[in-house]
Amino acid sequence: MIKNRKINLIVIHCSATRVTQDFTVGELEACHLARGFRDIGYHYYITKDGVIYPCRPESEPGAHARHYNAHSIGICYEGGLDANGRPADTRTSAQKAAMRELLKSLCTDYPEAEILGHRDLPGVHKECPCFNVKKWLSSIHFHI
Repeated sequence: MIKNRKINLIVIHCSATRVTQDFTVGELEACHLARGFRDIGYHYYITKDGVIYPCRPESEPGAHARHYNAHSIGICYEGGLDANGRPADTRTSAQKAAMRELLKSLCTDYPEAEILGHRDLPGVHKECPCFNVKKWLSSIHFHI
């Protein structure tokens, strides 16, 4: 738990890559560096096999949700588009399990944090993370 930042939001994202495409943490890093970021903008990245990669330290603001980075933790999962490039919940069972465990841990460290999908933030006009976060949390009986 990091005390030098007040975390009141956990934002879930997708990499917006096709389910048929692998997008490694190295490729994510290259993509973010090419966009001018100094590092991966998310704090955590979850690949299709359910591996959680710590990326940006929690002590540092992310670069994942404009106007919300100072007080949030960003989580991204690999995928989010179907084979035809349309938004879809492509999370594997391993990703869902890993995401749930990561969220449980983060909510222990940051009990006041609200969990939202990127698309749920005011002014965001995209499908990311390509599933309804609140509905999923309710379906797995996840409570903070």
